[in-house]
Amino acid sequence: MASKAFSLSPSTANPPQQSTILITGGASGIGLATALYLHTPQYKNNVVVLDRSISPPPVKELANSSRFLYVQCDVTSWQSQRGAFARAAKHFGHLNHVFVNAGVAEMGEQIFTDHIDSDGELQEPDRRTIDIDIRAVGDTLKLAVYHLRNDSTEKRKGSGKGNGGSVVMTASLAGYLASAGAPLYSAAKHGVVGYLRALKGDCAKVGIALSVIAPGITLTAIILGRKEGQSLQDWGKDMQNRGVPINDAETIALTVSHIFGLGMKATGSGFLIQGNRVQELEGGIAKTREQWMGKEMLEMFRNGRNAPLFPNKL
Repeated sequence: MASKAFSLSPSTANPPQQSTILITGGASGIGLATALYLHTPQYKNNVVVLDRSISPPPVKELANSSRFLYVQCDVTSWQSQRGAFARAAKHFGHLNHVFVNAGVAEMGEQIFTDHIDSDGELQEPDRRTIDIDIRAVGDTLKLAVYHLRNDSTEKRKGSGKGNGGSVVMTASLAGYLASAGAPLYSAAKHGVVGYLRALKGDCAKVGIALSVIAPGITLTAIILGRKEGQSLQDWGKDMQNRGVPINDAETIALTVSHIFGLGMKATGSGFLIQGNRVQELEGGIAKTREQWMGKEMLEMFRNGRNAPLFPNKL
């Protein structure tokens, strides 16, 4: 039932052209690699990067480009994200694609490690991973739908400038197979997959293809566990020698660009990326429901799926 794994190269990724793409967390890692690829002159795309860094990435390919806009943005602030989206839409006239990418790793051990506050009480956990990796994702998704949606009924027009488009969200392998060492991160990334499954149908109705990528371990600054003084590349080689599949950020960038290029065909897709190989997961999961739900439970689910518990607002 599983789809076939495949590889991508700059010549086979088939990215969109003459489009405006907004990327959150685009000043480094996967986001920057995606910005650079989509900004390639032959594609004639406009690229908007939102990031918390004060200055844009010091990359000569982007410097002084009329097709590039950098906006400092704190994704955990609704006002900051709302203003950044508005500035991007005004600058280029519209948006076509949004890459919901900003994220962080697990912020220390929060469940079994106890810290005591100044009053001698159990200290509140550090919830930055949840705030950035799922709560802020919901805000970005809301703004993306507002600016992209093409509502033919004209009842819910959003910004009124949307002609449809694509939204790709960064989940993780931990969003499908949870990492025992990163419970908050795993929960947040499962939530990203949950957004996909809950919203893919309604997004398609307003011309938005919603999908996720689920990278395994990728060589970016978010990686934890390096030895003091060990370079990212040397850490990656060490892991590969131990049999750990490692991705390059450029492979993730090609995958995101490829998904944007698929347009509405990408609706509801979830692309796992390990060892620089790509495989679509959501289709196979849907086709095997009877295997993991059982026939009785699947039939009950299908009979009850139209219950008016959550009225559709479209």
